[in-house]
Parts: sequence; C-alpha cells; structure tokens
Amino acid sequence: MNPGLQYPMFGPEIQCPHCRQTIPALTLTDTYLCSRHGAFEANPKNGELIHLQSGRHWQRWNNEWYRQHTHPDGIRFEIHEALDKLYTQGFRATRVIIARRYQELMSGYLERSTPWRSGQPEAAAARLYGLPVEFSPDTSDDACWEVINFDLEKEPGVPVRYPYFRLFE
Repeated sequence: MNPGLQYPMFGPEIQCPHCRQTIPALTLTDTYLCSRHGAFEANPKNGELIHLQSGRHWQRWNNEWYRQHTHPDGIRFEIHEALDKLYTQGFRATRVIIARRYQELMSGYLERSTPWRSGQPEAAAARLYGLPVEFSPDTSDDACWEVINFDLEKEPGVPVRYPYFRLFE
C-alpha cells in the first residue's frame, strides 16, 4: 500500500490554521488533530480544511492557511488584526485590497464619502478603518485571489491618527 494514501490530502502533518503549531494527521482518515483546537477535516473535493467544532473553512495558498469568510465581521476582524500587526512593526497601511468574492458581503460595511463633496469618483469613495478600499482583480487574472482574503499596501511610519481602533462601529 502506498504510504501517501494513509494520510489526508495535505500529508502526514500540517500547521494548525489557528495556532500554527505542527499537528499530525490521523492515519486512514481525512482528519488532523490539534491538541489546542481539536479536529480539522480535509475535504479532497474542494481542497478545504474544515474545523469541525466551529465549521470554519480554510484554504491554503503558498503554505499559508486562509480562512474563508461567510460573514463580514470575520473579514473585518482579520483586517483589523493585520492593521494592528503592521502598526507594531512600524508600518502604516495606505490601502486595503479585498478579494472580489467578498465585494457583495462587504458593501454594506464600507464607509462612503460623498463624491460631490470629495471630488472623487464613486469607485474611489469606499473606505474601511479610514483607508481606501479596492477589490481584487478577477481570479482568472491572478489565481491567489481565489484563496487569499485581502492585502494591505503599506509604507514605513506610524499613522498620523491611528484610525484602526474603530473596529465595529
């Protein structure tokens, strides 16, 4: 018997999507077991990893796990955490690029400036945590956007007014 067939699709071990510690696969199953977070089941049909307790779905891109969101608060919280991390590393975000698959989900949660007052076209008016928001190119142009959720453009320095404290206003 081929030893590769004894393990789930991601191999004999993976990093836990939550805590990033190495977790083992249970042989002859599609399951990985984290001592802190419980069981994760690999779905060979769509390449997702599902946390069995919470039902959260994850996909992998370049050996990193990305949670696949179904509610706007999840992606907003993830962006907020990334902004905090940038800030602690001495950077400020200049723009948020969100995967196009979340455009409808996020549309009601974006800040909008009035175009006639700002002099900007409507497409440039969307903001999140005070930062301009754009949506990714189509996945046929760049396949990573099928999996990753967002990207932050950044530059060295701290924000003049740290706007990211307004998490769920």
